[in-house]
Amino acid sequence: MKEVRVRFAPSPTGHLHVGGARTALFNWLFARHEGGRFILRIEDTDVERSSGELESGILDDLMWLGLAWDEGPDRGGAFGPYRQSERVALYRAGAERLVAEGRAYPCFCTDEELESKKEERRRANLPPQYDGTCRRLSGDERARRRAEGRAESVRFIVPPDSERRLDDLLRGEVVFPSGMVGDFVIMRSNGLPTYNFAAATDDAAMEITHVIRGEEHLSNTVRQIMIYEALGLEPPRFAHIPLILGLDRSKLSKRHGAPNVGDFHARGYPAEAIINYLAFLGWSPPGDREMLSLGELVEKFRLDRVSPSPSIFDEVKLNWFSSQYVKSLGARRYLDDALPHFPQDVKDAYPRERLAEIFEILAENLPSFSRIEEEIAPFRPGIPALAGDAREAVAGARELLSASLVSLGECEEWSAASLGGRIKELGTRLGVKGKALYMPLRAAVTGSLHGPDLSRVMEIRGKESVLRAIRSALAGAETP
Repeated sequence: MKEVRVRFAPSPTGHLHVGGARTALFNWLFARHEGGRFILRIEDTDVERSSGELESGILDDLMWLGLAWDEGPDRGGAFGPYRQSERVALYRAGAERLVAEGRAYPCFCTDEELESKKEERRRANLPPQYDGTCRRLSGDERARRRAEGRAESVRFIVPPDSERRLDDLLRGEVVFPSGMVGDFVIMRSNGLPTYNFAAATDDAAMEITHVIRGEEHLSNTVRQIMIYEALGLEPPRFAHIPLILGLDRSKLSKRHGAPNVGDFHARGYPAEAIINYLAFLGWSPPGDREMLSLGELVEKFRLDRVSPSPSIFDEVKLNWFSSQYVKSLGARRYLDDALPHFPQDVKDAYPRERLAEIFEILAENLPSFSRIEEEIAPFRPGIPALAGDAREAVAGARELLSASLVSLGECEEWSAASLGGRIKELGTRLGVKGKALYMPLRAAVTGSLHGPDLSRVMEIRGKESVLRAIRSALAGAETP
């Protein structure tokens, strides 16, 4: 039995979209589950739009997600090179062979001529396919056009009886009827291959056994099957996975959230949460567990559990996954990832062990590290500004705050447990409880009526900081 070999072949003309990341993940999981190899191939023949910076970004995003490849442009392998721009000689040799065997021909039509031909066919209610003009040229006519300096592409001859059938691993039998495509370009006039020709040539040369890709590529498959046949190559097995749509069921785009992996990384989402969520977009494991590690995903992943129906990208659900990871793994896993999102004044005010405690408190309900900035107010150094409801709460509780200054000032064991006991004792003595007890104290210490457990906040803020804040709140409350 052949070793399973799959590939992820991004084009470095943009960032790694969540759809591409999900495709990479399914390929990676399938390879690891089957004990095979995961190959990274860079399809960079769109020279005007491709860039080394974008390629590096894609590689960085894949590594951040934990999807390391076995062969690729930076790692080498027995089937390299792994950038299509470095394999052009292979494509040209293949095209020349097809022309020599009468399976392809040079085409000299200009873009204007091709558009005119398509328009004529549209007016005649015919498919806007190439009409085969250059297929009928004699050798002398081809030589004359070359002498004129006409740009020359290479077109594949589509057989008259061109019906093809595909046994898709997800969708079953797919029939591509005869006449679906006309003679198509395999080499452009700039000497570079088209997607279908390069992909089919490379998949065969790299001994790819399974092509797992988005269903938007399904229509390309008929052309690639014809290329395999013409070159006498064995095609891989195909599996076309479902689209990812937005909540409005339209094609996923930037307006649906942050569809680029790099955006989620920058916003402080844990990579494990992104992987776990993407895995569930179109695939479901046996059982009802949703939180699965990468190792568990590898163990459970099978293509026959991938649905052919579109998946919906829901950032609310992603946030749930993310908050579960942050809450369960906390500072022991994510502190170093979270620290860049802490305000500098907080990082300057506390030692690392205190920052870890702050993060553990915030992690109780934190979908991404970028939310730290807005949740960390109770721990910011200095005296909080009082306004609105917080100012009113302080103004109506001068006796409570004065008594708290004395009680807290006498506290020798500055711990959450000790502070919690003193606050309760204070409330009992003054006959106040619930919101009437905690809200004025919280407002004085943090500037807000709501937030994390007050005793833990006070412990972390420290005795002098808390007492100073209460004195300031009292002074402000006494000001007319």
